[in-house]
Amino acid sequence: MTKNSLKELYVEELKDLFSAENQLTKALPKMAKAASSEELRQGFEEHLEQTRGHVERLQQIFETLGEKGTGKKCFGMEGLVKEGAEIMGEDFEDAMMDAALISAAQRVEHYEIAGYGTVIAYAELLGKSEQASLLRETLAEEKETDEKLTELAKEINVEAQQGDSGGEEEEQPKEKRKSRRAA
Repeated sequence: MTKNSLKELYVEELKDLFSAENQLTKALPKMAKAASSEELRQGFEEHLEQTRGHVERLQQIFETLGEKGTGKKCFGMEGLVKEGAEIMGEDFEDAMMDAALISAAQRVEHYEIAGYGTVIAYAELLGKSEQASLLRETLAEEKETDEKLTELAKEINVEAQQGDSGGEEEEQPKEKRKSRRAA
C-alpha cells in the first residue's frame, strides 16, 4: 500500500522515534555503568529519566492520533547503539573511555535532534499544535543534553589527552597557551 499523505509520514517518523527512544532506555544504563567520571555517569542516569519521559510524551501523541507506537524498528538508532556497545567493549582507560562514550552519546543526541525537528515541522503543518508543543519539549531536552555533553567533553577530553601514553606531544589548547603567555 502506497503511503501518500503527510499524516502517514508523520506517524511513521513518530514510530521511528518511539523505537529509538526505547532502544536508548536499554543502552543508557550500560553507558552509565561504563563511565568512570561521576559527572558523566550522573548525566547518563539523568538522561535515562528524561528519555522515559520522551517515551511517555510519544505515547500520549499516539493516543491522541488513535495510533500505536509499535511496529517499526529504528535502524539508525540500532546502529548508533551498536557503535556505542563496540566502544564499551574496547580496552580504553578511564578518561579515554569517557571521551569515547561522550562521542557516541553526542551522535545519538544529534540523530534525535534531527528526528524531532522533522516531526515538529510535520505536526505544525498538520495543525497538531499540542503535539508540536510536546515534541518541542523533548527537542529542548535533547539539545540541553548535547550541550551538557559538550561541556563535560571540554574537561574529559583534556584528561584523555593527558593520559594518552602515545608519546607524541600534541599542541596545547588555545586557553592553555593564552594563560601561559599572560603569566
